[in-house]
Amino acid sequence: MMNIEEIKKWIPHRYPFLMIDRILELEAGKKCRALKNVTGNEFFFQGHFPGNPIMPGVLIVEAMAQTAGFISYTMEKDPENKVQLFVGFEKVRFKKPVVPGDQLILDTEFVSHKMSLWVYRGSATVDGSIVARAEFRLATVEKFPSS
Repeated sequence: MMNIEEIKKWIPHRYPFLMIDRILELEAGKKCRALKNVTGNEFFFQGHFPGNPIMPGVLIVEAMAQTAGFISYTMEKDPENKVQLFVGFEKVRFKKPVVPGDQLILDTEFVSHKMSLWVYRGSATVDGSIVARAEFRLATVEKFPSS
């Protein structure tokens, strides 16, 4: 549905912190599904862990948050002048390691919204098996001025 170049028009993240490669499905105000191709060239595999590369759990949760940001943007007035900030997460569970060669499918769903705070629930799967779950919060702020 949305390739990497289209994704970069919506969110400010760039390499090495753009954690999604494709938006597979986006239902405005409800849910978003994205894909992250996990390759052996990822920067974090150099030190996490040599000889036994595992994607850090916090980056899996970051990928979920980036995916959820697309839902917020569909409900924002003037989304091109806003940015979503990751402000908290809870109920995080990691079930299986994510390793080079995996395709990470990120599913997020809208839970609630109050003022500038958005609450989401997300899961990450590889080959149909849950590898992580989390609930998290994003805050909408005005875009930062360019330097």
